[in-house]
Amino acid sequence: MTLSISSWSFILCTLLVLLVVEESCARNIAIPYDLQQVTTESLLNNIMEVENADEEMNKNEHKKIIEKDVHASHKDHHNQIDPELNVFFIPKDLKVGKVMPIYFSNKDPSTSPKFLPKEEVEKIPFTPKNLPFLLDFFSISKNSPQAKAMKYTLEQCNFEPMEGETKFCATSLESLFDFASYMFGPNSKFKVLTTTHVTKSSVPLQNYTILQVNQISVPNAIGCHPMPYPFAVFYCHSQQGDTSLYEIVVEGENGGKVHAAAICHMDTSKWDADHVAFHVLNVQPGKSPVCHFFPSDNLVWLPLTNVP
Repeated sequence: MTLSISSWSFILCTLLVLLVVEESCARNIAIPYDLQQVTTESLLNNIMEVENADEEMNKNEHKKIIEKDVHASHKDHHNQIDPELNVFFIPKDLKVGKVMPIYFSNKDPSTSPKFLPKEEVEKIPFTPKNLPFLLDFFSISKNSPQAKAMKYTLEQCNFEPMEGETKFCATSLESLFDFASYMFGPNSKFKVLTTTHVTKSSVPLQNYTILQVNQISVPNAIGCHPMPYPFAVFYCHSQQGDTSLYEIVVEGENGGKVHAAAICHMDTSKWDADHVAFHVLNVQPGKSPVCHFFPSDNLVWLPLTNVP
């Protein structure tokens, strides 16, 4: 079986279908219930922390981002930790036949916030200082979980990039593609790597057997993570560092076949010793690479050969 990455044109069509623009005005956007979950669940925070760890994140900001406490008793066994943290692994796990517990969300994409037209988004402020206005604009209570989630997104998107990082929060489909063109060059072609469920399973955490591993060699890549907001926002960034990208085919013991996107960060020597991945994997900074699977709603943009 040969693995392939969907071309950018296919991904564009897919995004246009899954992230279709709302016809109603911004004030009438429905706020999904799970908008609040980023502030109370660990998955997105931990994925973002991994993506930022190579840049020696300030400890105070590190503690602001990570709200879950991982106790020492969680170090030894994946089954004793938050189920969503079963996305971390080490490179030696990547071998055909390896069985490992993995959490793959079965979130329905139709419940996610939708992109608004670029011309409409550009009229709406997107800074933390405008949060009171934005809460009123979207009719959200200032003390609600949704307000907390919006504050989180605005702060993350307005932090200055760290050394070696290029970052951007895409608030429209057009700006998402513009950022990829900016990073790879105006005449570049690119592909998008995602985690896709070939066959569905109602069990998000189960033992998966690795069927195939394909390493992808590229000089640069962009990771884009969906952020909690009334309309679609993607936190996109690219970092200098020693990383390896993979596309992995796994099959679950309770059903479900997944083509999974994953990344390995090879140098962890500068990471915070309290990083949750070290607790999950029971390893120490600089002693082992740290890898993780991408959730199905994350995107990894890869450059192709430039077009003359």
